[in-house]
Amino acid sequence: MKSLKQNKVYSLLGLAMRGRNLVSGEFQTIDAVRSGKAMLVIVAKDASENTRKLFHDKCSYYEVPVYEYGTKEELGQAIGKELRSSLAVCEEGLANAVLKLLSESQGML
Repeated sequence: MKSLKQNKVYSLLGLAMRGRNLVSGEFQTIDAVRSGKAMLVIVAKDASENTRKLFHDKCSYYEVPVYEYGTKEELGQAIGKELRSSLAVCEEGLANAVLKLLSESQGML
């Protein structure tokens, strides 16, 4: 696996966070999905089964792309926070750039 510094997905997530175009944590991410602000949701692969199901169901209902990517620790580190199970990118251009990288690396879930 690439180190965090070499990983473009994590770099873009960090950029989105610095530009205030990203929310993290379960409640803020769900709010962003419900309000239509979320353009992309990322859930950590090591998040609980309930958390992963919750986001897959919500994102399916609200038609927001959702990916499982990285670990809670890696996602948190990428955005300069503690462990994070879920993130929502709220800016279309950044979301599309991250989506492109994610689909190249693993394919839609």
